[in-house]
Amino acid sequence: MKRILIFSGTTEGRQLADILDASGICADVCVATEYGHEVMTEGKYRNIHTGRLAEDEMKEFMQNGDYTAAVDATHPYAVLVSSNIRQAAEQVRLPYYRLRRTLQSAGEENNVIYAKSQQECVRALEQTTGNILLTTGSKELHCYCENETLKKRLFVRVLPGMESIEICHRNGITGKQIIAMQGPFSEEMNLALFHQYQIAHMVTKESGATGGFSEKISAAKKAGVSVYVIKNPEAENGEQKENLEEILKEIERLTGKEIRRKKMQVSLVGIGMGNTKLITEEVAERIRSADLLFGAKRLLDAVPAQWNLSARRLPYYLAKDILPYLETSVPQAVILFSGDTGFYSGAEKMVQALQERCDMEVSVCPGISSVSYLAARSGNSWQDAKIISLHGTDHMELLMEAVRTNRKVFVITSGVLDVREIGKRLLDCGLKETAVTVGYALSYPDEQIKTLSPEECIQLADEGLFTCLIQNKEIHETGKDADRKFLTHGLPDDAFCRDKVPMTKEEVRETAICKMQLKENSVVYDIGSGTGSIAVEMARLSKNLTVYAIERKPEAASLIEKNCEKFELSNVKVIRGEAPLALADLPVPTHAFIGGSNGSLMAILTDLYQKNPRMRVVVTAITLETVGAVSSILNEFPVEQEEIIQMSVGRAKKAGRYHLMQAENPVFILSFYFAGGAEQ
Repeated sequence: MKRILIFSGTTEGRQLADILDASGICADVCVATEYGHEVMTEGKYRNIHTGRLAEDEMKEFMQNGDYTAAVDATHPYAVLVSSNIRQAAEQVRLPYYRLRRTLQSAGEENNVIYAKSQQECVRALEQTTGNILLTTGSKELHCYCENETLKKRLFVRVLPGMESIEICHRNGITGKQIIAMQGPFSEEMNLALFHQYQIAHMVTKESGATGGFSEKISAAKKAGVSVYVIKNPEAENGEQKENLEEILKEIERLTGKEIRRKKMQVSLVGIGMGNTKLITEEVAERIRSADLLFGAKRLLDAVPAQWNLSARRLPYYLAKDILPYLETSVPQAVILFSGDTGFYSGAEKMVQALQERCDMEVSVCPGISSVSYLAARSGNSWQDAKIISLHGTDHMELLMEAVRTNRKVFVITSGVLDVREIGKRLLDCGLKETAVTVGYALSYPDEQIKTLSPEECIQLADEGLFTCLIQNKEIHETGKDADRKFLTHGLPDDAFCRDKVPMTKEEVRETAICKMQLKENSVVYDIGSGTGSIAVEMARLSKNLTVYAIERKPEAASLIEKNCEKFELSNVKVIRGEAPLALADLPVPTHAFIGGSNGSLMAILTDLYQKNPRMRVVVTAITLETVGAVSSILNEFPVEQEEIIQMSVGRAKKAGRYHLMQAENPVFILSFYFAGGAEQ
């Protein structure tokens, strides 16, 4: 039966051998040392050969075996060995594949020095003082032992095999200088070694996730240890390399046998707020059976060590940092998320990133969110509440709008500064009768839940994690609907600050806004804005809509600003100036309302058409001459869906026991789309 020849000695080689054995594909695995044999367990369909082979011995080995292909899964730094394997395979015409390891870089950190070779690294270390932790293995140890002064500064971390320890002894490394341990090592373990041996410098290879490279770099940065990185020699030789999946496909093609790929089980789990008593049994079971645990340090610390003593804990929570570790097939990995995985969590994006991989099964386990916890502890429901997060966002104005119009609002905060700002904003908005239930350090031993006034929120001093429930007593006590915001626009005229500035009347205003046909993210010019009544009503429709109120009269522009402040609108930008010159630097509009042009209508429409030849325009006019002028001007532009309506509004005025109708001036509303080229 045809066999696969694997030159191993790495985690990736062991994984390949295990997959082939599980699929009934025969393989011979060559390892250099007895220790390599120990970690490469026997299999039903594989034989293990122990001992170093020269090139001619490799050639003879290949000729004597009935092999389909040779896979080089040796260490990336074993350049000579890889060269011998490749040349031997070429001589016997055996297909050769180089199994690629996913490497990691230390980037451009200030404490990292790159060296092209061991000799270059030695020369650099000779210019330093202080203890050195050597993590490059035993084979190149002799380079660092030629200088007696340098040798005395060394602490050497090697594999716990007799061969490695004998090499240390031959090079004059004493017992107290030898750290014989099997990696990879966590950041905490590296830090402990740095402190124990008072390390000033560390030497490492530019290895991948399986070699614990990133944990070395992060630990060194925290400890102030200089890092000397021996650059990967394979990165510059241009040799064709394949990843595990590519090699498996080639073996399937060569052998004609299907390889059963055991998918990695990746669980995204919510662990609540930190108290292990609130972690669900399902989540606890996943954690206990995990080989890898990922999460922010705070979350990793929340999981008791005794739950899983063998799992490797990695302080990463972004997909770009986690995915390299999942290149090495481990049976089960768990990614920790605070609270609930479906509530303001990074779990959704993580699922999307992981689902692109066909070699893993992804599952999501929910947890208890801080909102559901606070609701229960304070005796409130949360299904009828508005929920807003201030964590890493600028949603304070959105929060104030929600408090004004909802009986209950739950808030996720970034800390005590947010709670203080909430108290200040509530007072500024005239919401001093609101009650704020503040949950501090929820589920932890120092948990506090108390109800505060806005003034008391401002005085909070404790730093930490806060979740709040804001209750609007006015809505609660008067029994009004939970949401008091009207679904339609339509503010009365007397709601606006006006003075003597002309203003579009209410009925005309509402009809004109309907004719605008606004959308969620529209950019609107209100030209000749006057008091800003049109701008204000449009802006109130959606926080995602942006209105530029252009007004040439200073007193009118000041009124617009007052009205925007009165209605707490941040999406209206007041532009002091006369159109069309004042439009020059504004973003491209999608809509424009022209309530006054000061005789420059042709120039304004020309400018609008140049900015966006597909935009929507609405113009109001009082005189027939203006209507005629607009109609004439529109003949100069391609337009579509053109419409002209005339409104006559009568308003009743009470006179004693009677109501007399008083007519307002008739108003013309012209609306159309420019029908030019593509929208800019």
